[in-house]
Amino acid sequence: MSSWFRRRDHNIFFNVFALLTCGLVAGVVVAAAAFPVAAVSGLTAKAGGDAFASLPGELKDFASPQITRVYASDNKTQIAQFYDEFRSDVPLKDISPHMVAAMIAAEDRDFYNHNGVDLKGVARAVVNNSGKSDSKQGASTITMQWVRMSLAYSATSPTEVVKATEDTNKRKVTEIKYAMQVEKKFSKDEILERYLNMAPFGKATYGIFAAGKVYFNKKPKDLTIGQAALLAAVVRAPSFYDPTTKNGYDEIRQRRNNYVIPGMVEAGAITAAQGEAAKKEAIPRKVQPVGNGCVSVANNTWGFFCDFFYRWWMERPEFGATEFDRERRLKSGGYRITTTIDLKATGQARDRIAQLIKEKNKNALLLAAVEPRTGKVKVLAANRKYSLDNSKNPLSSDPAKRRQKVKSSYPNTVNPLLSGGGDITGYQAGSVMKIFTLIAALEKGYPLHYTIKAEKVFRSKYIVERSSDSACAGTHFWCPQNSGGGGEGVYNMWTGFGSSINTYFVPLEERVGADKVVDVAKRFGIKFRDPSDAKLASPGYSHQWGAFTLGVSATTPLDMANAYATLAADGMYCEPTPIEQITTRDNEKLDIGKPHCVRATSVDVARAAVDAARCPVGDRARTGSCQGATARAVRGTVDRPVFGKTGTTDRDRTASLIAGTTSLVVAGYLVNPDYQAHKDRLRHDQVNPAVYRTLADYMEDRPYVQFKRPENRKLVYGDQRRIPNVECDSLRSARNRLENAGFYPVISSTEVDSECPAGTAAGTDPSGRTVKNGVVVINVSNGKGAEPPPGTPGAPPSGPPTPPR
Repeated sequence: MSSWFRRRDHNIFFNVFALLTCGLVAGVVVAAAAFPVAAVSGLTAKAGGDAFASLPGELKDFASPQITRVYASDNKTQIAQFYDEFRSDVPLKDISPHMVAAMIAAEDRDFYNHNGVDLKGVARAVVNNSGKSDSKQGASTITMQWVRMSLAYSATSPTEVVKATEDTNKRKVTEIKYAMQVEKKFSKDEILERYLNMAPFGKATYGIFAAGKVYFNKKPKDLTIGQAALLAAVVRAPSFYDPTTKNGYDEIRQRRNNYVIPGMVEAGAITAAQGEAAKKEAIPRKVQPVGNGCVSVANNTWGFFCDFFYRWWMERPEFGATEFDRERRLKSGGYRITTTIDLKATGQARDRIAQLIKEKNKNALLLAAVEPRTGKVKVLAANRKYSLDNSKNPLSSDPAKRRQKVKSSYPNTVNPLLSGGGDITGYQAGSVMKIFTLIAALEKGYPLHYTIKAEKVFRSKYIVERSSDSACAGTHFWCPQNSGGGGEGVYNMWTGFGSSINTYFVPLEERVGADKVVDVAKRFGIKFRDPSDAKLASPGYSHQWGAFTLGVSATTPLDMANAYATLAADGMYCEPTPIEQITTRDNEKLDIGKPHCVRATSVDVARAAVDAARCPVGDRARTGSCQGATARAVRGTVDRPVFGKTGTTDRDRTASLIAGTTSLVVAGYLVNPDYQAHKDRLRHDQVNPAVYRTLADYMEDRPYVQFKRPENRKLVYGDQRRIPNVECDSLRSARNRLENAGFYPVISSTEVDSECPAGTAAGTDPSGRTVKNGVVVINVSNGKGAEPPPGTPGAPPSGPPTPPR
């Protein structure tokens, strides 16, 4: 510390004398305040001294509230900050000497020459304040002011806060004793450092770091003389000396120029010339706005991720038993939090969205991306601005809400559209949910080669309302059909998933059990936030939820990105996390938020499911053959091994695509968040390019990594059995023989040329071998086969065909 304020030397005798004198004075003045007539009584003085001596000698341990800062995955870019009091402690060496000199000149010019208490000032203030005058005197030294703030911050109840700050002589006496103890425990520089980091500077700022940032956008070490003097002048009464108000501007200019700066000159901290120059420095009429929370993210593109982080924090019991405790810890704990957001990938995703849809579009294009094997959330992006200001939003597209004058969610919203929470329960995403039926079937022993004869309409055993459009005519049974009609044929898991055949997956779900399919979804992280979904997913109901395989439950892009990432991670489900590292103000690294993974399914089941899921996105399966793809452009654009699935709901009310590699899984939804019963047709030509171009951007500089084959061959081929030769058998006989051999026979609805008599079995498709319980189609002969035309030598006589055997 500079020598311009010399501290008077004190010996042990002076310290003892000061303590006794202070005790005596305190006793007298307190007694005088309460019993003026007896102020000089020795008995009263003794009583006051006893009361003084009975006060605690040590302040409670406390930590002043500090700013929590949130950074991107690069650990450099700050994306947001949270605070109750805008404060961040800095060491004295990083504070300008001008600031130290200005504060001493403004608040305690005898700071280096007392032991924490200005005895004459205290006595004068207490006697003055005990009268009826409205004019109050302070006489608090910097040490006493710090004590008062410390008592308030260490308070554990509102009553203690009041006692620590109320304007009474008892409070003053308490400060006196604590201040003298503080002066014994800490050096003057240590007290100054603590005071400068705690003092209120107005404008919701506390401590010199915050003050320098808000008033001048400067670090404490860079403050000029005039700036330091202005900040020191504010502390006395921040609202009164507010330079952004007309009266405050005039008052603080006078206090700075006529009191603080002259005090600095008088102390020798600056020269007279420096003082005159400092008086001419500009006083800000506006201050730097200080962001707080996710609505003040440095880049609006990061808002939805910040919101996901905040909601994640608020659900963690490690940060407190209640939401109040968790929020208080976030906003006062002074944490340094490094998150998982990939700024480059998020920016690219936002750009891809902007190329396809406007912010003012009532439909929302939502992208979420997750890293397999960690659950780290890398991207959350939408064609929306993250903002509380919905004043310019049009009315909701939901007619009921529109009548109530409810605003829509575009272009501005803070709703967690991508991650869910609050009123956002999710959206029906369609056939992307078929993956859970496929996994459940594999777990139950149905192999990828398992075949089913898909019909145009499938009569299921699931019960629905008779009035339902999807009920079989005149019944209460559900009769689903394929999107666009058609789709009849024999499919296995590769071809059924690749072509998204509803009438393959509903009978597959029947055979596996809908409750088993729902259980898989739960293991893969589906939340069932919607109350009606939660009921259907509960025991006693889930076995009848036949439509679940077609994607009628509400999910979010983040839910589904992470579910598919579980497959890319060989069946390890990792909780979605926004956290790379949380570090406390004491530089302790917490283990909270690190990847928490559990096995959701076996390695081989996951690998087999991925192999089938390569078909919809135009890739090649490693263990089977793909026929049909609903998003063929994915493989060519990403130029890496990929897997995924498209989804469409009834009447095209939503469109979705999930696509992933071993490094990243991206889920995209195109939805109307305000009114999901709308009549618009939402197109894949918006959501699909957004997904696969975002994935391609991310993979551009990353290596080519192939998906692994399952080692369990039975998951691929199943129990392969020889198919009996039923050529020329009657259809009944052929069916019985195939059933007895362990197959699922289906008689073809068309006839084929065959040498066998018309109406008999002309053979099977497939022939040779196939999987146990698999479909075997019995081809029906038309009796023509290789027979020569009538009238040619060797031709049988014309007439009715020979009856079948």
